[in-house]
Amino acid sequence: MRTLSLRSLTLACLASGLLLTAGCNRKDDATPDEDITTAEDRSEDNVETAISSDAMQTAPADLGTQGFSNTETEFRAKFGSCATRTYDAGTHTLTIDFGTTNCLCADGRYRRGKIIVHFTTDTNRRRAGAVVTRDGYFVNDNQHTATRTFTDIGLGSFTVDVTNASIIRANNGGTHSWTANWTFTQTQGFNTPQVSDDVFSVTGSSTGVNRKNVAYTTTIQSPLIKRADCLKYFVHGVVSITNSKSKTLLLDYDPSGTQDCDKIASVTINGRTKTITLR
Repeated sequence: MRTLSLRSLTLACLASGLLLTAGCNRKDDATPDEDITTAEDRSEDNVETAISSDAMQTAPADLGTQGFSNTETEFRAKFGSCATRTYDAGTHTLTIDFGTTNCLCADGRYRRGKIIVHFTTDTNRRRAGAVVTRDGYFVNDNQHTATRTFTDIGLGSFTVDVTNASIIRANNGGTHSWTANWTFTQTQGFNTPQVSDDVFSVTGSSTGVNRKNVAYTTTIQSPLIKRADCLKYFVHGVVSITNSKSKTLLLDYDPSGTQDCDKIASVTINGRTKTITLR
């Protein structure tokens, strides 16, 4: 039986980065402007959750020893040429430092500052037990603050709690603040060595205030299904976004009910449903 694969975790979190951005790529202006802003702001949280899980993978397999689990080449491929990493075995703390000037990373974003991972258990790094924070951390000149707590709940499943989170946008672009809680339940593939057959059912919600000072709540109404053989998209599930102006959008990843790995989804607003194409 294998422990929780953080590679699977990363794929699932990256997929969750597509959770709400789909509502922004549409053929008309059916989506309320406030929900478009919320969708864009929410996607930034999910990208950084994926970066946090990538950071966790670089720690030693034995948290009580020095060294790293991946090669320098593998580390550079994820974090760019200017990032450095250190690990304190005594405190089980990993620090990834992007420096004080912007560092171009593999995902095309510029970062500076530090990601700090404090592991909360002596178990193998492939179990998701850690608290991840930022120190003087900026992405494309937007300052990010958040505490993300990854908790292993057994059988390949885990939770991610996001607290004290904000994105302070450059050039007086506004501040997005939020809290979130997600549960990734592994439904297939835990007892096999490969990750290609992994399937996760994702539930959870978030609340916050977007950068235009509009409060919102997002809720997964029907569990999102993430298959490892479909890297970019959820194959099933429904998410709702409700803002403080009582506008609600429903995003359905599987309007046909076939669970195909495709970029077709639908949005429903005020009783009207339109088909959209995901990015």
